[in-house]
Amino acid sequence: MGVRPLVRRARTVFRRLSADETESDETISIDLNSARGDKGLASADGAPTASTFFRPDDNLPTRTAQRGVQDVEAVTLTWSKNTLIAVFINIWFLYFVNAFQLSVSSSLNPYVTSSFMAHSLSALPTALGDAFAAATYLPMAKLMDVWGRAEGFLFMVLFLTLGLVLMASCNSFAAYCAANVLYYVGFYGMEYAIDVVTADASTLRNRAFAYAFTSSPYIITAFAGPKVAEEFYHQISWRWGFGAWAIATPIVAVPLYGMLKYNLIKAQREGYRVKRPSGRSVLESIQHWSVEFDLFGVFIFTAGLVLFQLPFDIADYAPEGWASDYIIAMLVVGFSMLWFFAVWEKWLAPVPLFEWRLLTDRTILGAVLLDATYQLSNYCWSYYFTSWLQVNNDLSLATANYINNIFDIVSGIVLLGTGWLIRRVGKYKWTLYIAIPLYILMQGLMIYFREPNMSVGYQVMCQIFLAIGGSIFILVEQLAILAAVDHQHVATALALLNVVGTIGNSAGLTISTSIWQNTFPKALNRYLPESAMDNFASIYDDLVTQKSYPVGSPVRSAIQKAYAYAEVRLLAVGVGIMVLGIPWTILIKDIDLRKKVQVKGTVF
Repeated sequence: MGVRPLVRRARTVFRRLSADETESDETISIDLNSARGDKGLASADGAPTASTFFRPDDNLPTRTAQRGVQDVEAVTLTWSKNTLIAVFINIWFLYFVNAFQLSVSSSLNPYVTSSFMAHSLSALPTALGDAFAAATYLPMAKLMDVWGRAEGFLFMVLFLTLGLVLMASCNSFAAYCAANVLYYVGFYGMEYAIDVVTADASTLRNRAFAYAFTSSPYIITAFAGPKVAEEFYHQISWRWGFGAWAIATPIVAVPLYGMLKYNLIKAQREGYRVKRPSGRSVLESIQHWSVEFDLFGVFIFTAGLVLFQLPFDIADYAPEGWASDYIIAMLVVGFSMLWFFAVWEKWLAPVPLFEWRLLTDRTILGAVLLDATYQLSNYCWSYYFTSWLQVNNDLSLATANYINNIFDIVSGIVLLGTGWLIRRVGKYKWTLYIAIPLYILMQGLMIYFREPNMSVGYQVMCQIFLAIGGSIFILVEQLAILAAVDHQHVATALALLNVVGTIGNSAGLTISTSIWQNTFPKALNRYLPESAMDNFASIYDDLVTQKSYPVGSPVRSAIQKAYAYAEVRLLAVGVGIMVLGIPWTILIKDIDLRKKVQVKGTVF
């Protein structure tokens, strides 16, 4: 009797298990042997039988995992190699569309905010979006683990599409900020869901290369995005720069959702997935899923994190700054809710949203702290970089964003090479010993090159080396945290990494905005000639007005000096923060990716 009949019998036995049964893998193994009628692991002549090679835990979804994890294992055990290839191709196109529309939207952002006379607040919409996005990762992880990968992915696609529609139709700065909240929740949530699916469909050894492949579209969009943004702005309308992607995104997203759902149905038909009728009433089902999703924990975490983060984004615009009543109230209530969330999850939640024991692992702790440090350091200076290039070097919107997007071009190439090397070596920590000193050095050099009319070539050089270091950070952080957990906790581990990283970039944007507002206007007031003082507000708040003065004129030179004064201080803070990456790297263990098995079925 061959192996395939035994597998089919295994499916039959597995199919009979109900939702409320808790048989272990060991029990399933006994049932399988009984079904086969095997009395041992060898035939009478001593030759090995099929049962010698059959391992139930490798050919069935993990019974101890949550339903969403069992379902995705059933999918990977069911689908063909061609389907796996189609999934990765679809993910590549999803990243292409996401990268393209992010490049266009970030290029247009200074002009959109300027149209509402709010250029000095151009970092605020993204900061608000990041604050809300950070609060959605852990609930998304729970949703994908309990409900399913496809459903979580679709949910985020809807958020992203709605955000783009609202960005295209907004008529005020407040509406633009609200649209950015929906957009960034959907954008980051969608990429997070794709990263989880990529992890489900790849081995640890190949995962770095898989992530490098799926993120490679940024190489293309780095050039195309700014040019397309410029065409939208000058030839059509910045509104269509958002509206076009509200049409394209759902079209490209539907195939991935369809493949995941189709193969889940196929897995159920072939016996890899058990259909578990609940037998509950409506009220009992509501109570059951409320506990499974930990809705109370989701609420207090989401509300607490948003309330705690928002003051850092809006305090500078409050009537009395940090002394404003509602700013203090939001901080106190938000912190209290987060504290209660920790108590609830640790001791009270029937089904916790997050397992705190993960934070006792030094690799996980080191990875999340390194990510927070990198994001915080980067966003301390990068958001006003394209405005600096346009004002200081008199570059067009497209050319300035070409330089800003050097990271995407270089990182795409570096990630492919690094992913291939990690696949061959099986270790990843050695790359950080190159990346961290390089990144700190280049940030320091950018301080030196922040002088009016300094050659743009120096900026290009720094961006190339910053991209090499930064791309390695992003890849190794993901690898390290995923190597430290089992398949059940893949979504949670990635969610934790994204939560902390998003908090880091949100805090970086807040620091950036605060420094800018406390340095740039003062420098303008000091350097601007008296003849331009009547137009001070427009010069401060509108990039178009800043660029309208000819290069070499007293007013343009004063604006350049003010930019340089603010930029040096932004970069100095970023360099100081990045030094913390050294101790976090020491915490991370160098796990051998070749020796750890995490996923099942037909995977890359």
